[in-house]
Amino acid sequence: MKISTTKIKLGLAAAVAAISFQAQAADLTLTLGHVDPQEWTSSKKGAAAQVFKNLVEAESGGRIEVNVYPAGQLGGETELLQSAQDGTLSMAMVSGAFSKLCAEAAVLEIPYLFPSAPVAWEVLDGEFGKNLSQHCQSKTGLRTLAYGETGFRHFTNSKRPIKTPADLDGLKIRVMTTPLYVEMVKAMGGEPTPIAWPEVPSALTTGVVDGQENPVGVIYNAKFYEMQDYLTLDGHVYGTDFLVINDDIYQGLSDADRAIVDRASKVAGTVGRAIQQFNSAEGLSKLAAEGMEITSLTADQMAQFRQAAQPAVIEWLKGEIDSSWIDKAQNAVKAAESN
Repeated sequence: MKISTTKIKLGLAAAVAAISFQAQAADLTLTLGHVDPQEWTSSKKGAAAQVFKNLVEAESGGRIEVNVYPAGQLGGETELLQSAQDGTLSMAMVSGAFSKLCAEAAVLEIPYLFPSAPVAWEVLDGEFGKNLSQHCQSKTGLRTLAYGETGFRHFTNSKRPIKTPADLDGLKIRVMTTPLYVEMVKAMGGEPTPIAWPEVPSALTTGVVDGQENPVGVIYNAKFYEMQDYLTLDGHVYGTDFLVINDDIYQGLSDADRAIVDRASKVAGTVGRAIQQFNSAEGLSKLAAEGMEITSLTADQMAQFRQAAQPAVIEWLKGEIDSSWIDKAQNAVKAAESN
């Protein structure tokens, strides 16, 4: 059937008018920034942000528009948090940088605190997670709407398999520029070397460091298998994503709109966790196919790592925060394990 040019023009005009109407109908715009890629199948933050946007815009009938800025377009995590605090950015999804604003969040990074992801989810979605959110909100002005997942972090290196803490002896391990990670690797006998993320591939290639630590998905997507031969699945830290919003902006929403934002946030956090879990599971087979030697630890070997790292980090944390937060986190984990 032949379609006339006039009909095509009328159809285009109608589409443009509909888009224009939707844009005019939005009476509130929320902005959300994160540093991960936008591609949802490989990015837990990318997936969470897209789901949040779609749900909020759909449930509000277009009254609320959500503009997402991925891949560090508005700066690194520290800059995103600062922008969210001053209100130039409505929301941010960040991971480790949050503990720089709210030191108590660092309890989640106590080495070998969480035995599994489901236990971590129960702790974060339960009373402990709510209390931590309220405490950090009072300190920072940022409300944690949901907890996502960066995933369990593991060691890689180019020298030898790591099966016990003794195998880390003398290895230069790149860590984030965070004191907790320095204390952790030092306690296990390695030589911690803080290096900014953009410089890590070069540091691994040139031998400035022998290894690094990250979740499986990051190890694969960053192609560390081209520079590292060995992966040890020790899961020393469970990385948490924080979906936060400027609390003044949140309080300025109507009750109905806050409910929409709350629901979308919970779904977004859950989707981010799912994408991360999928990428970790798929990533292991991909890393093996690329030639990495993967070491899984026995319960006795895991105990050696825990005994080496945990006391030193806890002692350091006691100098940074009220020790009651450490007790609360450990008790919450024990309760979740028994359920």
